[in-house]
Amino acid sequence: MRFNYCPHCGKKAEMRQIGDEGVIPYCAECEVPLWDMFTTSIIAAVINECGEVALLRQGYVSTTNHVCVAGVMKSGESAEETVAREIAEELGLHVKSLKYIKSYPYGKKEMLMLGFQAVVDRQDFVLSGEVDAAEWVKFEDALSLLREGSIAWQLVRTVIEGQDVRFGRLP
Repeated sequence: MRFNYCPHCGKKAEMRQIGDEGVIPYCAECEVPLWDMFTTSIIAAVINECGEVALLRQGYVSTTNHVCVAGVMKSGESAEETVAREIAEELGLHVKSLKYIKSYPYGKKEMLMLGFQAVVDRQDFVLSGEVDAAEWVKFEDALSLLREGSIAWQLVRTVIEGQDVRFGRLP
């Protein structure tokens, strides 16, 4: 979100050169730069000891492709806490270990998605109301169910490529 008005005093922002950052909105009244804002969220490739990844169907996200667990960080919550909460809420699973993979800017929704690998024990899912369906998918079949090039596809591909033979590493 780009500011046209100061969120502190309500005055119209002016465009001003701010060091190496370039020309950005600035409030002369409050003497503050008004940096663009975005929502910070997580996306997680949830994997188990059987070389599978949990893929979800959520009609409000995509009617044609599977997706990964994702959610918005709450104020005061760490990214790791968000991952554990979202996986518990959406799939009813407890995270055993987490590994940060990479950040993914998602300009279409003005989001920064922090990508994680989350290891859980293979169990049946207890789905939240926002998840239409979920399934455990073998690594070798997972990418074909995700939209090629999507953030979920990039994350799952990176996670699969990083697994050793215990998790059925792909060639």
